[in-house]
Amino acid sequence: MSDEEVGRLTGQLDAIVDNIAKVSEVATPDVVATSHPIPLQNVFRDDEHSEALSLAEVLQNAPDAAEDRFRVTAILGEEQ
Repeated sequence: MSDEEVGRLTGQLDAIVDNIAKVSEVATPDVVATSHPIPLQNVFRDDEHSEALSLAEVLQNAPDAAEDRFRVTAILGEEQ
């Protein structure tokens, strides 16, 4: 590392250490550590088996279909 980089990173490291010290001043044993300010909870539901859509129902709102498949624009540099 160059002397300029060392000087710049030293200043940044000083700022980081100062901020950690500030947090340590207010962190008390009665304050619970958190990773997120709002409690999060995953919402899951049971899988439910139901009738599958027919091919006609699946394709009825497709912008374009051909040979019982969705038809899409060519990609990856292929001719359009």
